[in-house]
Amino acid sequence: MKEGRSLRADIHSFESLAALDGEGIRYCVFFTGCPLRCACCHNPDTWFKSGREYGSDELCRKISRYKPYFKNGGGVTFSGGEPLLNAGFINETGALLKSEGINYALDTSGSVSLTNEVMTAVDNADMVLLDVKFPNAAMYKKYTNGDFDVFLRFADYISETRKRVWFRTVVIPGINDTERDIREYAQLVSRQNKPERYELLAFHTMGFYKYDKLNIKNPLTGTPPMDKEKLNRLQNYLNGLI
Repeated sequence: MKEGRSLRADIHSFESLAALDGEGIRYCVFFTGCPLRCACCHNPDTWFKSGREYGSDELCRKISRYKPYFKNGGGVTFSGGEPLLNAGFINETGALLKSEGINYALDTSGSVSLTNEVMTAVDNADMVLLDVKFPNAAMYKKYTNGDFDVFLRFADYISETRKRVWFRTVVIPGINDTERDIREYAQLVSRQNKPERYELLAFHTMGFYKYDKLNIKNPLTGTPPMDKEKLNRLQNYLNGLI
């Protein structure tokens, strides 16, 4: 790999040998910064600059040490925060990784505008893990403070380019945990190409301590973890709809 000047980005943390963030064994890179303020976020510490800066060449060297583990479709997953706030950095790093024979996936909320840099980062990704936060504009605004139309345009781009995609939704007790809610999610994603996978994830409270530590108001204080048996029933119901 050639040395030289490279773009830089603030990285919150890493997870090596991850098995739940895409296909195969992954090396996950968590960026800081996010345009959303999701009520169910379990990593509010990634909203702000809280790690250290890496250059794209330095990050590629760090990742390349794990190349022997990237078998059966494994590789790198760029996550966050929202990784596509650093689309230019991802494009530069992705090119270096490609020269090493390493692919990357994007774990994104789809909450960023489709700039040329963002579209390039999506186009060059091996696959996208797209968080489908809420199924309509009112809930999306209430629980993420984001723009639902931005998400729809992003999701449509994924569909138009026929990108490999896994959808994922966090199910929260009392908010989006009924069959009626799941039908609305199914109707939303029906406008897209059928995903390889649509996984419902259980809301949990393991990150609640971070809100106290950061002195941030937790909008879901008192909300219990999602019941796993109910989640399984909802997953089976969703599978029957898509």
